[in-house]
This record gives sequence, structure tokens and C-alpha cells, in this order.
Amino acid sequence: MHWRKMKLIILLFIPGILANNAFPPNSGNPYYNNHCGNHRYPLDRNYPNQANLGSNRSPNEIVVGTNSNFAFKFLRLAASNGDQRANSGKDNLVFSPMCISSSFAMLALGARSETLDQILRGLNFKPAEIAERNIHEGFHDLIYMLNSGKSGLHVEMGCCLFVQNKLHPKPDFLYGLRNIYRGDIYMENFKNSAETTQHINNYVERKTHGKISKLIDRVDPLTEILMVSYFYMKANWKKPFDPKYTEPREFYVDPYTVIKVPTMFQMGRFESGRDDQRACTILKMPYQGHADAYFILPDKGKMDRVVSSLSNEAVQAWKRILHRSSVNVYIPKCSVNGELNLKDIVYSMGIVDVFTEKADLSGITGQPQHRVNSAIHKAVMVIDEKGTEASAASAMDLVPMSMPDVFRADHPFLFMLVESSTESIIFMGKISNPAES
Repeated sequence: MHWRKMKLIILLFIPGILANNAFPPNSGNPYYNNHCGNHRYPLDRNYPNQANLGSNRSPNEIVVGTNSNFAFKFLRLAASNGDQRANSGKDNLVFSPMCISSSFAMLALGARSETLDQILRGLNFKPAEIAERNIHEGFHDLIYMLNSGKSGLHVEMGCCLFVQNKLHPKPDFLYGLRNIYRGDIYMENFKNSAETTQHINNYVERKTHGKISKLIDRVDPLTEILMVSYFYMKANWKKPFDPKYTEPREFYVDPYTVIKVPTMFQMGRFESGRDDQRACTILKMPYQGHADAYFILPDKGKMDRVVSSLSNEAVQAWKRILHRSSVNVYIPKCSVNGELNLKDIVYSMGIVDVFTEKADLSGITGQPQHRVNSAIHKAVMVIDEKGTEASAASAMDLVPMSMPDVFRADHPFLFMLVESSTESIIFMGKISNPAES
């Protein structure tokens, strides 16, 4: 039996770049002029005996909490999955759990039966307890809050489907794609591989403001649906580093490898603390707007222990541990990027059928014979001095009378970017070698 292929490509872009343009309407695309009734969320495939969710927590609170659990689970699997990278223990790992989970949640709009159940369970939702419409509503509210600027951050987040022009996506799916997940859609001739490849790369280049000009080398002519998801963000430090204090310092990649990397320095009053239970030290640095960076520095040789112990409970415990004090901060200046094959990771999470002949994604086009051929997540993270246009003098606090604490990230560390008004984890990284780009 001939099975049609659907390729899923997930693109992420980074803290550090300003998104100036508002999300453009998909004008001129006839598929957006569909009429799906007056339902804000067209899919409501509740399960038998399903609980009436939402009375105690809003949908976006449900999504944020569940997505945090997904983020830590994904980190554990990705950090330990040696098949993903040549040497997983020493390579950098960067990803956006929000970008990944929202992409698969969007895919759930077109999934049916066991395929749908696997996606929702793989994302850490419990379909028997949570109405699917609440999941989509939660993602909708979170995505639109991030894109609206209400968080005080410059964010552009969305997705795009490139569909073989002989197919006809279903109106309900298109409605959800556009109105819930802020999606675009373009009809393509995948058999014209060169032209389609150029169109996709041009789209990605435009959405990342010229920072990524070549996402893919070529499109498989057998591809019928290709999905791109992107996350583009600028987060300025509330208190920027002064470049004149950046200088080469030693970084211990492992006990046998020491390198020199540009290391930023500033003295200031920050929240920091020691987590003895998880063998790590935490530094919390605020961005402008509603976002914070958590730098998590494991004791030397304890990275695996820390990764395996991270959870929502750990983050809640840090609220009791962290205290504001004078801190001398040493952070490597780096730009790291990576590519993950999501298939093996989400396979371990139970999302299996979408990659097999058992896939039921008939909600996309009405035709059951679609499956995801590949799922790729590309991410870039920049950690540098950039912040507001403040004078150099404002970047250094007065020297305190008492000896300050010292946070010196001179060996592998973890990074987490949290939108503070919702406590949503939107970016994570494991920096093993800041010199590797």
C-alpha cells in the first residue's frame, strides 16, 4: 500500500533578536475565507465521562502547568538521548518546549482516535480529565498573549502549513490553524522541489528577520504537507552587562578539557540560592517585561543528577530558596544552536502512531492516509550583554560594604527562560561548551 508522507519541520528562533512586524494576515489565500460557524474553538471531541474542567483553573493555567511538566520530561529525554547527537554529554542542547508542544497540539486538531489520544497524552495532558477544547483554548490564550506584547516582551510566534495544491484542507482544521494557533497556509507543488524549497526558506527568512535564510536544503517531492513552527523573541536584560568587563576566562568543559571563552561580568542585586537536594546553585536574572532567566549551575560532575531532578516542584521550591543579595555574576557570552530529531524523543513520550501507517490525521484533509515523516526542531540561543541603551555607568551597582556572593558559570550549566506573569517555560538550554556555535 502506498502511504502519503507528511513532513513536519519545527523552527525556533531565539532570545536576542527584535521582532518589529506584527503578525501579517494571510490575505489573498482563499482557504482563509472559509465559514466554520460562530464557534471560537470548532473541535470539542470530549471523551466519555469526561470531567468538567475549567472551574478551578483557566485553560491557559492548565496548559502552562502541563507544558512545564512536558518541558522537564523532554529535557531529560533529550539530554540522555545519545542518538540525537554525536556526543550528547558534551554537546549543547537548546529548545523551546512551548514551540514544540504547541506544534504537536496544533497537529492534534487534525488527529483522530488513537492518534489524537497519543498526542495529548504525550504532551502530558490526560484526555479523560481535560476537555480537548480547553487544551486548544489554553494554547490560544498563551500564544496570543505572547504575541500581543502584553508580557512586555518582543515575541512573534506562529506556524505555517505548506500543502500540496491538489489537496483540500478541511475548513474546521483551517479555522483552528488560523484562529487558535495563529497559522498561515500556502498551497504548493512539491514535485517542483527547487521552487518549493526556495519559497519555504524565504518564508522562514522573513519570519526570522533575515537571521535564518536556509532552513532546508530540498523538499522531498513525495511530501504532501509540511509544517513549520517558529518562535522569535527579543529579551533585553533589565540590567545589561557592560561589554568593557567582558574578557576571556577559563571554562571547564569536563575535568580534562579547559577552554578560554569571553565571559561577561557584572555586580548587582539578584535573587540567588543554593539547592543542596539537587546539588546546584541558581541565579535568577530579570529581563525587561515579564520574563526571567534562570541559570542553574550543577556542582561539577552533577549535571545528570540535576537534569533528572528538575520538575515543577523544584521550581516551586526555589521560590523559598532564592533570596536577593549582592552577587558578582560571571556568565559566558555565547551563541549556541542545535538541531534535534524530535521523532525519537516524542516516540519515548508515547507519540508513536503519527510516524507510522497507523496514523489517523484525517482531520487535516479528510483523507486518512497521512503520516508525519520527520519532525525537526532547530534552535538558536544568544546570551550576550545586550540590554537597554543605558550608559555604561548604570550597568554596575555600587560596591556593597559586605562581601558579595559569587555566581561563576565556569562549567556546564542549564538555562531556562520563564514568562513570569504565567510562569510559562518558553525556552531551555543545556550549555556544555559555550565556544561551540
